[in-house]
Amino acid sequence: MTQTPELESLTEENLARGLMVLANLDRDLAGILETLGPPPIWSREPGFATLLCIILEQQVSVAAAKAVFKRLCGIVVTLTPENFLRLDDAQLRGIGFSRQKILYCRGLADAIACGQLDLSKLEKMDETAIRTELKCLKGIGDWTVDIYLLMALQRPDVFPKGDLAIAIALQKLKGLATRPTPVQLEAMTQHWRPWRAVAARLLWHYYLSNANSP
Repeated sequence: MTQTPELESLTEENLARGLMVLANLDRDLAGILETLGPPPIWSREPGFATLLCIILEQQVSVAAAKAVFKRLCGIVVTLTPENFLRLDDAQLRGIGFSRQKILYCRGLADAIACGQLDLSKLEKMDETAIRTELKCLKGIGDWTVDIYLLMALQRPDVFPKGDLAIAIALQKLKGLATRPTPVQLEAMTQHWRPWRAVAARLLWHYYLSNANSP
């Protein structure tokens, strides 16, 4: 089987190709596609602002994180690392940052401002190198890297095995008695390579469609 090059970005065209491959591989994924249609591509602009927003989304609802991010953009005209570092802790707490998120986001901004981290260079690096580079920073773990790779860099085979919504979706989709662990999710999804980021979008699509179901 021809493997998708690791550095190829996901596009509307190869998203459609990936969906076709997955539908042939897995009847449950085919069922999502037939019932709900193709998922959105869900892209984000690569860079500091997006990575900061993903940090805000750690272990909270996307809606809550977006509200904090919106308030942040309301007090910073252009969200650069340097402008972020000009805000003091009281200002950040006032718009909803937790003590931990202040620490993590300051660490990210510092690393970029001092030249330790160049986010523009990540686009040409392989996944392992990107993961190593970003996880050097406090508060950035596999889930944060996965979401950045999947949405900002549009890598086609990234699977966020630590994502709660995906675990819930897969449990419901497959009729599992218990929610699969990250290790189990990793094992269960190997046959979806090299389109696991497309499968992740399908599972989010399914999760969101069932968000109000019992």
